Amino acid sequence: MTKTQAENDSESLLNAVIEGIDRKKGLDIVKIDLTKINHSECNYFIICHGNSNTHVDAIAHSVEETVEEMVGERAWHKDGYKNSLWILLDYADIMVHVFQHDSRNFYDLENLWADAIIEEIKPENK
Repeated sequence: MTKTQAENDSESLLNAVIEGIDRKKGLDIVKIDLTKINHSECNYFIICHGNSNTHVDAIAHSVEETVEEMVGERAWHKDGYKNSLWILLDYADIMVHVFQHDSRNFYDLENLWADAIIEEIKPENK
């Protein structure tokens, strides 16, 4: 079965997001596949965390820069840079959540979407 152009585009975007996170040593990267969930806002969540406001900010900026560099896309919406506890980058089909560790545990998106397919991502250079 061959992939559609949309699937290839999503895969390229996913790879760019993960590369951006990895460039700044984002921690515990998880991909949540929402494609089988009815009425979900997007197809995928990518979740990771950093150790401080500065680290979270750097990860999110790296994702933006890497995605633009690799696939030529910009986030449709971004939120959370003001306090860098939880930064959301909205790429329509993919939403990137960059948390501080405590905020990630508090909001627990992985558990909230437990009926989706959840995959831990281990970047190749680790």
